[in-house]
Parts: sequence; C-alpha cells; structure tokens
Amino acid sequence: MKLCIPSVNEEGLDSYVHQHFGRCPYYTLLDDDTGEVKVFNNTSEHLGGVGLPPELIKKYGVDIMLCAGLGPKAVGMFEDLGITVYVGAAGTIRDAVEQWRLNTLQLATFDNACKDHGH
Repeated sequence: MKLCIPSVNEEGLDSYVHQHFGRCPYYTLLDDDTGEVKVFNNTSEHLGGVGLPPELIKKYGVDIMLCAGLGPKAVGMFEDLGITVYVGAAGTIRDAVEQWRLNTLQLATFDNACKDHGH
C-alpha cells in the first residue's frame, strides 16, 4: 500500500506535514509494505506546473493520502481517483504514518473538508 503525505522539505520521514496539501513544495511517499520512502516535487498548477495535486499523486500509484486537511473539491477528486484520504495528520511524516496506523485520523468527507483558503 502506498501512502502520500504533503511535506515541508525533502527529509523523508523526518520532514513535517505541510498544512496546505495543494501548495506544499514536496510529497513524501511511503510504501507501507516495503518501507521504501521517496520524495517528489509538487509540480501541480498550484505551484506553476500542470494539473491538479490529486492527478499528480495518482501518477505515483498512491492508495492513501494523509494530510492535515483539504477542500471539498479535492475530496471529490480523490474519491473519483480511488484514493482514500485521511485528515488530521500533524507533526513529522513519521508521526502522521503512526497516527494512521493507530487509526486516530479521520476519513476525509465533504463535511470535514476545509471551507477557507478558497477551497
């Protein structure tokens, strides 16, 4: 299972969860089966690139997205792409993964989606 977490830098599991999933500079991938960690740049249109973050993330074969929060449009896009999203992630990437493993994160829904930041 591949997990993706928005990241403030390229430090892998030691990076911190970026609070704005679509405008983060990096995404950290974790293959939960093998333990392999990979960091890639956010090249979406939010940072001057092409496409939307859920589309970019799908290209990496992600199954689960862990983030602090996201807007209703992103919730719908992830649902359409078959990627399960959990919100409430905080601390380091390692912390966020542990929060997911302990089942302390919430499944993202339209009801708990961010309503500010123009989402």
